[in-house]
Amino acid sequence: MIPFNNFKRHYLNLKPGIDNAVKEVMESGWFILGEKGVEFENAFSTFCGVKYGIGVASGTNALQLALLACGVEEGDEVITVANTAIPTVSAITSAQANPVLIDIAPTTYTMDPGEIEKVITNKTKVIMPVHLYGQCADMEPILEVARKCDLKIIEDCAQAHGAVYRGKKAGSMGDAAAFSFYPTKNLGAFGDAGMVVTDNPEIGEKVKLLRNYGQKQRYHHIIKGTNSRLDEIQAAILLVKLKYLDKWNERRREIAEKYTHNFKDLDIICPLEAKNRKHVYHLYVIRVNDRDNFQRKLKLSGVETLIHYPIPIHLQDAYNELRYASVRLRNTEIVSKEIVSLPIYPELTDEEINIIINSVIDSIN
Repeated sequence: MIPFNNFKRHYLNLKPGIDNAVKEVMESGWFILGEKGVEFENAFSTFCGVKYGIGVASGTNALQLALLACGVEEGDEVITVANTAIPTVSAITSAQANPVLIDIAPTTYTMDPGEIEKVITNKTKVIMPVHLYGQCADMEPILEVARKCDLKIIEDCAQAHGAVYRGKKAGSMGDAAAFSFYPTKNLGAFGDAGMVVTDNPEIGEKVKLLRNYGQKQRYHHIIKGTNSRLDEIQAAILLVKLKYLDKWNERRREIAEKYTHNFKDLDIICPLEAKNRKHVYHLYVIRVNDRDNFQRKLKLSGVETLIHYPIPIHLQDAYNELRYASVRLRNTEIVSKEIVSLPIYPELTDEEINIIINSVIDSIN
C-alpha cells in the first residue's frame, strides 16, 4: 500500500539533524519561550517576507489570536469560505465572532472575490481568505474590497507555506496571517504548532500578549490572554526542516506536473495553477464523476486517497446554524461531491509515482 503520507520515511531522511536538534533542547533545560522559538520566529517570518512572527500552539490558535489582535469582538462578522478545514471556522467562533460563508471560484476552489461585497454588513470586521491546497486565493480583488470597506484581512495560510501570488509570499499580503505546522503540512512539526506573521507591530505585540496569559512581564498581566505557546522542541525541529522547504515544494511541483501530464486525456479535472500564482501542492486534488468507485479501485491497487473536504462547513451538524444563514454555495457543494486527494509528498519515489499514475489511469478507464 502507498500511504497518503509517510511520516516515518520523512523522519528517517532527516534523523541526524532532528535528533541533534531535540538533544540540544533537552540538554539546555529550557523548553518554553526560549532561544529556539525566537530563532524560528525570525527565520520563518523572513521566509514569508514579513517583519514579525509569533509562535503559538497550533494553526487554529494562530487564527483565533490573529482575529483577537485585529480587534474582533463578540458579534463581529468574519467572511470566509465553507470549502476548508473546520479550524478556519472554529477559530472564528472561538473568538466569539460569527462566520459568514461565501462561495468559491470553480477552478481554484478558493474564495470568489466577486461574492464578498454581497455579504458585507455594518458588523463585518475581517475577510479571511483561505489559501487552499497550496495555492493562494486571488488576493488583489480581495485587498481592493478590504481597502474600500475598511476591513482587516487575515490570511489562512495553513496549507500554503511558500506559495506565491504576484511575487508575494503567502502570509505577506494581509494585516496578519496564520500558519499551521501540523505534521501533514509542507512544513510540519512533530506535533501541533502554529504561527502568526504580520508587518504590523501592534498586532504582533498583542498576539505575544495573548499567547502568554496577557503577560507583559512575569506576573504582570495587562490584558486577558490564554496559553498558546510554541514549545522549544517543535521550534528546533522546524528550524531544521525550514532549510529544506523550498526543495520539498519543488519536488511537490514536479510530482504534480507528472500527474497532470499523464491525466490530461482522462475524464478527470486536474488542479489549475492560476495565472501569477505559484502552487506548492500541499494537496493534489482532482475531480472525478464516480468518486466512491474511483477510490475503491485505487484502494484495491494499493493507493490510499483522502477527501479534502467531503462535507462543506455549512452542512456540518456542528454548524447547523450556518446552513440557512449562508447564501447558496453552489460551487462549494458541487465540488465537495467530486474531489479526491492523491498522495503527494517529497518522499514519494519515482516508482511509487508511476504506480499511482497507472492506478489512476486504470481506475478511470
